[in-house]
Amino acid sequence: MTQHLAADEHTSPRDALRRSAEQLFAAHGVDGVSLRQITREAGQRNTTALQYHFGSRDGLLHAVLDHHLTHVRMRQAALLERWEIEANGALADLVDGLVLPLCAELDCADGGPEFLQIAAEVVNRSDWRFEPGSMIEALIGPHRRWGDLAEPFLSSDAAGRLHRRFATMRFVYVELGRRARQPLPRRDDRLFASQLTDLVQALLTAPLSPRTRALLSRPL
Repeated sequence: MTQHLAADEHTSPRDALRRSAEQLFAAHGVDGVSLRQITREAGQRNTTALQYHFGSRDGLLHAVLDHHLTHVRMRQAALLERWEIEANGALADLVDGLVLPLCAELDCADGGPEFLQIAAEVVNRSDWRFEPGSMIEALIGPHRRWGDLAEPFLSSDAAGRLHRRFATMRFVYVELGRRARQPLPRRDDRLFASQLTDLVQALLTAPLSPRTRALLSRPL
């Protein structure tokens, strides 16, 4: 059961609907709740309020993702700018630019853990294509600059046909979604973030095995 989120002088109907959707999507899956249930849990008597503010389930889901990705993007931009200015070329510091802005959502009282659980579901679904305007693109798109900076650290095959940067981003979202589901109090999130950074570095730089190289050499 989600906390009742009736709009008051501090919460607009739009924010109440978004917050209700975050909680229900995280608890039951993106397709596991009805729009009517979201509207009811948000304390909205007007049954058309959700359609008015978001248009559809997809519009609501995009709003949930965008609300958090706006903050993630700002944190990431600051870290990447510092990485470029310092110009030390350390992959570990660059990986921090992907991992730490998302890890911060674990402590976001405004639905951060729910966002991470929803994002993990989105990137792990096989029925949604990566294309402009898609849910997956909404999650991966904000990290495009990071991906461009990470490309020189990858072999040409890993950066191209194997899409290792996308696989790395998906891994980060899935691991953070799993972490966000753990009951409070969690053990040290700093250790989790540090290990996640280590794993991302390993994913990016892992050499291709002879078998993988042989398979890549075959015609498509």
